[in-house]
Amino acid sequence: MEEMYGIEYSRPEVVLLQDTGIGVAESAARTCYDSFTNSENSVIQEIEHALPNSAMCDEINAIEESALLDDLAWTYFHHSILEHANLSFLIRGTSRGVLQEHARHRIQAISVRSTRYTMSSLINAFVASKQGGGEEFFITKVLGFNMFVTANEAYNRVEIAGMYNKLNFQYNKLEDFYAISVAKSSLPFLEECAGDSEGLYTALQAGKKKRNVGDAFKHIISDNVKVDMVVTFNLRSLKNYFTLRESGAAFFQIRWLAQEMMKVTPNKYLDLIIKKK
Repeated sequence: MEEMYGIEYSRPEVVLLQDTGIGVAESAARTCYDSFTNSENSVIQEIEHALPNSAMCDEINAIEESALLDDLAWTYFHHSILEHANLSFLIRGTSRGVLQEHARHRIQAISVRSTRYTMSSLINAFVASKQGGGEEFFITKVLGFNMFVTANEAYNRVEIAGMYNKLNFQYNKLEDFYAISVAKSSLPFLEECAGDSEGLYTALQAGKKKRNVGDAFKHIISDNVKVDMVVTFNLRSLKNYFTLRESGAAFFQIRWLAQEMMKVTPNKYLDLIIKKK
């Protein structure tokens, strides 16, 4: 936990899922200069005389150092060859606010936890609260979801109460509220569990999930909500990302994420994209 502006926040967790190595990037650079025989890596030298077979490709992908790449990255600033190396990160527990910041980085592949398909438990808690448990039932349930990057319970209760009020507005406004919030096969639970918030919540959770339930309710969540995502950068784009987002001028949550990503990025990549101090 870390405190910022009087509020405690949790940091994201990051795992490096895969990296393609720097050997392909050296192969690309050697192709540009037709200089395979000058490589310190014997498998790259062999490309001068024969197309790589599968065993050679494995060796290429296992290369740990390349003097040519270092020269091109730091002396000649020929960074396009870095685009041939790719890294994929699994990120858990960053915020929707960080997701907005990520959208400004043009060259990345990103897959994000969908609010359209993953809000069932939240909506089930609200529907169940209408069977006697009320706002406090909803707040207690949602606190257990650990769905915010903020870590202060008092602050999160305020956030959840706001979500409850938004849902309650719709509930009082719409005659078909249950039709858009509960799967058709689960509608009988409303009568079977009348007056029993906990029982209804359990039944709804065990029943069929309402498809696309988030379509009607995405508005209730804020930038404070945690998201999980997988992002893939080529090394040139990752250089740009770390340069901008690890800076003290960056939004503190994306700076934390960049720092966690750097921790799991192998040195063979960092040596090519992070200026040595």
